[in-house]
Amino acid sequence: MHVKKGDKVMVITGKDKGKTGVILAAYPKKDRVLVEGVNIVKKHMKPNQENPQGGIVSLEATIHISNVMLIDPKTGEPTRVGYKFEDGKKVRVAKKSGENLDK
Repeated sequence: MHVKKGDKVMVITGKDKGKTGVILAAYPKKDRVLVEGVNIVKKHMKPNQENPQGGIVSLEATIHISNVMLIDPKTGEPTRVGYKFEDGKKVRVAKKSGENLDK
């Protein structure tokens, strides 16, 4: 996966195109990520301990990994991700600025 939990990303396609947010969770086996404030859906909840009233709750749903692009820390624009080996470790690098993404 080219993104990890905690990365700032921009949505490049779909109903939330142009929105930015932080990745809350990544699901590599399904190729999906959960982005803060993106792909909000309404879910009907039964009453339970946390929500004794029940009702309709808005929450984030996952989005496919191909629909998000990492934001370059230097320029603030969406960028592709490249890889380099530094000190025997594989690190992610922003293609636009050459900035190291793994700090």
